[in-house]
Amino acid sequence: MTSLAGLVAGPAQVWGGVRLVPLLRPEPIVDLRLHPKLFATAGLSVVSVAPRTAYVAYVPHAFVAAWTGDGSPAAAYGTQLRPADVADPPLSCCPLQFTRRMARREDKQRLRFLPLHLAFEGYLAMQFGGPPTVWAEWNQRAIREGLSPRSEAAYAGTDIPGLDDALRIFEIHPDQCGVAVYLADALAGIFVVPHPDDYRLLHPTLLLDMYGELIHQYALFYDEVPDFRPALDAAAVATVADLRDQVTQAHRDWRSFHSVMAGGLLGVPPGTVETVYRMGRFTLSRFLPTFRVDTDNHVGETITDEDGQVAYLKTFRLSAAQVRRGHLLATLAANDWHLDATATALTTTGDGLIGRLDRAGFGDLLRADIIDAFRNRSRRR
Repeated sequence: MTSLAGLVAGPAQVWGGVRLVPLLRPEPIVDLRLHPKLFATAGLSVVSVAPRTAYVAYVPHAFVAAWTGDGSPAAAYGTQLRPADVADPPLSCCPLQFTRRMARREDKQRLRFLPLHLAFEGYLAMQFGGPPTVWAEWNQRAIREGLSPRSEAAYAGTDIPGLDDALRIFEIHPDQCGVAVYLADALAGIFVVPHPDDYRLLHPTLLLDMYGELIHQYALFYDEVPDFRPALDAAAVATVADLRDQVTQAHRDWRSFHSVMAGGLLGVPPGTVETVYRMGRFTLSRFLPTFRVDTDNHVGETITDEDGQVAYLKTFRLSAAQVRRGHLLATLAANDWHLDATATALTTTGDGLIGRLDRAGFGDLLRADIIDAFRNRSRRR
């Protein structure tokens, strides 16, 4: 994801360590609309993604995309109200919700998909099948089952200090169709929707999203960031036209500031892009980063039109450990999971590669005698 053409960054708002940059769309997209679908049981969801393969996570909500075939405007569904005295019966165990596929068509022109989980499942599925060649170094379980099961941890937005207050006091602009969320001035993610009405409806769901370990740590350790305010040159203002020029320059400075701050996402081409579903003139896709260790790495999902304009975007910033795991898996795949070739590509030794595999949680994929001998050598050093 390298461009947000059609969107303009507005002046940022700061609350403690949270910086929120509104993304404005002068011309909203009217023939694609999004609305939330909250699940009745807030607990673990088991999503069938392939035969004999499931994705298990806490999934509190989904998005439903509705589009029209002739480009005519579409309306978003509203909020459903219920009496205050109606309560769900208490559950004696953790509830489970079973869902078919990450993205599933619910009607002729309605698609239900799981925001962020769609992108994160793509990351978890990287080289999920394990070694494609039966090299002697890998154990039989790795050959037979691959990386199953594979897990990653994330934090809910409700666990990010200050985020709930920032979203509550956040001033929503009339043309706002998205937001860039920064914690301690580290880009946590970008959220974009087609229409301002959709954003107002979905703004609270940012608390239900996933955030990485790095973002959670930044929110804990940095309780305040500077509020950069544009400085107007009063000496240069003699007329209303001069004042208008000063304000126009301030807007340009805000857009430039956001481009620099989000350069780790917007300035870097995605590593791989996978088409998930086609919806008339729109396409739902998910992307993985290049896993370069010297830049920010985000996974995400997009809905784009036939011209490539972004109608919907949601991203998740990977932690340094997740980037290292992704880089390691990508290098293994590029070298057909051959240990010596992979060690050469990573400019390390055989023991160095085994150490990386072990620290990344993949050590048990190696034959027991190989990994045990390495661990014994490491303890003696």
